[in-house]
Amino acid sequence: MSGTRPQRAVVVGGGLAGITAALELADAGLDVTLAEGRPRLGGLAFSFRRGDLTVDNGQHVYLRCCTAYRWFLDRVGGSELAPVQPMLDVPVLDVADPGRPRLGRLRRDALPVPLHLARSLATYPHLSLAERLSVGRAALALKKLDPADPALDGVDFATWLSRHGQSRRTIEALWDLVGVATLNATAPHASLGLAAMVFKTGLLSEAGAADIGWARVPLGELHDTLARKALDAAGVRVETRTKVEAVSRTADGGWQVCLGGETLDAEVVVLAVAQKEAHGLLPDGALDDPAKLLDIGTAPILNVHVVYDRKVLRQPFFAALGTPVQWVFDRTDSSGLTGPGQYLALSQSDAGDEIELPVSELRARYLPELEKLLPAARGAEILDFFVTRERTATFAPTPGVGRLRPSARTRADGLYLAGAWTATGWPATMEGAVRSGFSAAGAALAALGRPHVHPLQEAA
Repeated sequence: MSGTRPQRAVVVGGGLAGITAALELADAGLDVTLAEGRPRLGGLAFSFRRGDLTVDNGQHVYLRCCTAYRWFLDRVGGSELAPVQPMLDVPVLDVADPGRPRLGRLRRDALPVPLHLARSLATYPHLSLAERLSVGRAALALKKLDPADPALDGVDFATWLSRHGQSRRTIEALWDLVGVATLNATAPHASLGLAAMVFKTGLLSEAGAADIGWARVPLGELHDTLARKALDAAGVRVETRTKVEAVSRTADGGWQVCLGGETLDAEVVVLAVAQKEAHGLLPDGALDDPAKLLDIGTAPILNVHVVYDRKVLRQPFFAALGTPVQWVFDRTDSSGLTGPGQYLALSQSDAGDEIELPVSELRARYLPELEKLLPAARGAEILDFFVTRERTATFAPTPGVGRLRPSARTRADGLYLAGAWTATGWPATMEGAVRSGFSAAGAALAALGRPHVHPLQEAA
């Protein structure tokens, strides 16, 4: 290594994990190149144009407890564009019974944990009194669990809930209402370790931990436009539409990365791509059992987009019961829609049964359901209806997945892994992706002997 040049790093992948790792490495003084095969940054949280609309491929939210993603927003200058609600407040509509939808709310008070949710739970109309009491007992038991305990990884969440007195209705109307959106799996298919992490951190750590934040602008403005500006300001060379073809060792123990017709030499390489792609780029011996990466399953998310000729929803979002509809968001302002119409986006997690259905079937399925939920939609004209499909939106949080997720470090000095699928302790969220970028950059800087303070410790 020459003393006349800065140490060099190549980050492969321009999602949140790769952007984070690149920023951290550049801030520490490395000469960083970020390579992304797509024409944009942001990974699977992006926007595109459809006529006059700017459309997010899917609805993404975060919680106040997502301190890493909040750091990311601060770092790229986007915090004011994706604010958090003052206090958790989730309208929940149940249309299981005929007649007008029944409205309940999951909201918190300004009281310490666990009293912050007591009044909301006591008046939650979608559960019986006995079921509401059982939730409190299960929550206390859940609080005693250690999500990092490997034994929890092999147990499914539904089995644990059943053992702790949770009825099928309670799981549907409360635990899965939250769990499907955060884990992308229902309780029978979710690792208890990951479920415990979500509920302990979000609902049982601090009173405001589960307050919901979401972008009031297209995701591309945050994860591409602003992120690219931050990378440029940090001195990162960004190459989009650039596929990395190979990563190999040099004779002096460094790395060569072949991309887009050129070869880059580097002391550090971060593979911040999906697990299958990372497996294809790993050199021999980098992991003890690289086949484990291919055993990490994936789970799809379907998003249904409907543009009405009038306003049919007064709330910014709601969750639904007694219907295939899961969560509905008003994306009118963020999409740039003008006039009297309204644009709603339905976020359908754990969508394996629907991800390949034709648009015509999805239209026939979801428009009548929206009319049940939103009486004002019954006389409205549909100006546009389309779907977006992320077939491999997240890793599948199935029992046993924890033993498959690798750490940021590999057996090859200078080569690191990042991505929400790595061993962050979090499910596949924007928070997990940013945390993985922290881990990869931190491990690389420690190996180089460069002083480095973890961003979240610094913020604290």
